[in-house]
Parts: sequence; structure tokens; C-alpha cells
Amino acid sequence: MMKRSNDRHMSEAVKEMLRNLGLEQKLLQVKLINSWEKVMGKTVANRTTDLLVSDKKLFVSLSSASLRQELFSVRNEICEKLNQEVGEDVISEVIFR
Repeated sequence: MMKRSNDRHMSEAVKEMLRNLGLEQKLLQVKLINSWEKVMGKTVANRTTDLLVSDKKLFVSLSSASLRQELFSVRNEICEKLNQEVGEDVISEVIFR
């Protein structure tokens, strides 16, 4: 069985490889989008029609204008929770459309 220290080195090697290939940020963006339902709950996720990350901004398309208005007031907290879930500062702003 491999030692725990070897696991850490393998993890770092994979991170470095992703970084060198330019895939690290893209992987974090996908991880953030995949965590949307967990962070926001099923009700919000069901009313979400599209999620897109571009230039450290998360663009969220919603099917409900009233929900859009409600979430707008807590967008900074949503940004923080999503970044915490991923473990990195992937986004700096959430924009509702």
C-alpha cells in the first residue's frame, strides 16, 4: 500500500499537469457549475436554465423574474458559498439574467 505522502505528491503532480495544460481553471469552473444545486438547493436549480463562467463572472439564467430579484440581493453571499464549495476563488461576481 502506498504511503500518504506519495498520495500528496501524486495530487500535486496532477494539479501541476492540469495547470501546464491550461485546464486547471476550466476544471474549477466545471466543478463550480456542478455544485450549483448543492449550494442553492433543488428549487433554485430547477428554475435555473443556464450557467456560464466567463472572466471570473458566473452568469445565471433563471426562468423566474421574482426569483431573480430575490437572489440579486444575496449575490455576494452566493459567490462566497460557491467559491467555498470549490475551495478556490473561481468567481468574483454573480450576474443574474
